[in-house]
Amino acid sequence: MDLEREMMAEDAGKWWWVFLVTGVLWLLIGIVVLRLNMTSVSAVGYLIGAMFVLGALTELMIASASSGGWKFLHYVMAAIFIFGSIWSFVDPQKSFFALASILGFVLLFMGTLEIVASIASRDANPMWGLGLAVGILEVLLAIWVSQQYFPARAALILIWVGFMAIFKGISHVALAFAVRRAGKELAAGA
Repeated sequence: MDLEREMMAEDAGKWWWVFLVTGVLWLLIGIVVLRLNMTSVSAVGYLIGAMFVLGALTELMIASASSGGWKFLHYVMAAIFIFGSIWSFVDPQKSFFALASILGFVLLFMGTLEIVASIASRDANPMWGLGLAVGILEVLLAIWVSQQYFPARAALILIWVGFMAIFKGISHVALAFAVRRAGKELAAGA
């Protein structure tokens, strides 16, 4: 079993550059989004479209692997995602503003779940207070985003997406070099 793991890790070490490329792409997306202009709005709209494409592919894979009555619903979800991706690519600015209008609800839902999960896991999780603080901050953000001043919502989305893209880029670049190092160590040890 250990030989099989080592062979898989060695093969993964050959693909370290994929993480580097995706990390650089995420960093570039983050820089474009944090410019806070209409190009940023379009970039987020295109990212939404790409998410919908990935969602459609995932649903199609699940549908092809499943059997029974649920298979049909996976195809329906894939069709909805495909429609959403087409709409996002045709008019990325409208898809961005549609996201802005539901962001308050999404943040309220995420924050409430985080609060409940943190309190429920307080006996087993010594860091439950951190989750509780994050949940409270998400609920406060939801209240702030739900106000009627639309430019504030748009700015929040751009800052949020921009920083998340930069964080994802940094983590992918770090992962690339960690995978490369692990692959070299395994090759040297063989």
